[in-house]
Amino acid sequence: MVKIQRIFVFLLFLGICSSMQAQDKGNPITFNAGADFMSRYVWRGTQYGGVAPSIQPSVSMGIAGLEIGAWGAFSTGGVNTTQEFDLYLSYTFAKDMFTATVTDYYFPVEGSDYKYFCYDKDKTGHVFEGSLSFNGTEKLPISLLLAVNFYGADAARIIDDPKSSEFNQKDGIQYSTYAELGYSTAVEDVSLDFFLGMNLLAPKKADTQTGYVGESGFYGKYMGVVNLGLTASKEIKITEHFSLPIQASLITNPMDEKVFFVFGFSL
Repeated sequence: MVKIQRIFVFLLFLGICSSMQAQDKGNPITFNAGADFMSRYVWRGTQYGGVAPSIQPSVSMGIAGLEIGAWGAFSTGGVNTTQEFDLYLSYTFAKDMFTATVTDYYFPVEGSDYKYFCYDKDKTGHVFEGSLSFNGTEKLPISLLLAVNFYGADAARIIDDPKSSEFNQKDGIQYSTYAELGYSTAVEDVSLDFFLGMNLLAPKKADTQTGYVGESGFYGKYMGVVNLGLTASKEIKITEHFSLPIQASLITNPMDEKVFFVFGFSL
């Protein structure tokens, strides 16, 4: 627990120091705050927060490619609904082509006695993820993302060696991994973003003698496509000085045989 806290504090300290150095060199600090209002919260092919609209606020500070921020998702209906509160630290480099990010995901359940500041590896509800993305260029509008859970409440890894005295016991996390390929284009004033996301974790099959199946991965039970679809977005002019960004997404999860149609706008 102490080790993880120290790592996260160190990263925040490093970010603040880098920001101060960049400010001394004349780079301005930027602050952003806003919120998305979505008909449903669907992330990487899975629905979160219950069957209700979701309010998703965000705030961030950035300077010279470095960004520190917080993001949340709060359902507007339901009882004991799982919400979300995330912290992240990212760095964009190589002329904005690449971004490295460390994210702390947390899903508090309203009405329960959750312990946000518990970071013990066997008890914590936090999930720490490291990711690297290629953001594409104007001439190459293709994006690539690779994200790995490296600590916390990921699915358990199971010892599968029958010769081990701890056979079929938990042995750390599975390091659930997600990869996504994206392509962006536009038709007139409508932006189109196609995406294909995969669960790269391939859990072991159940032991034929014990029947123990362990735990499925963070994104699914086996390797395969979990997030396939299209997002269309545009800005609707409200006044001379204000336009409202809207979007609609058709999302499918072939692995779970699910489909979602989500609409939202941003302020």
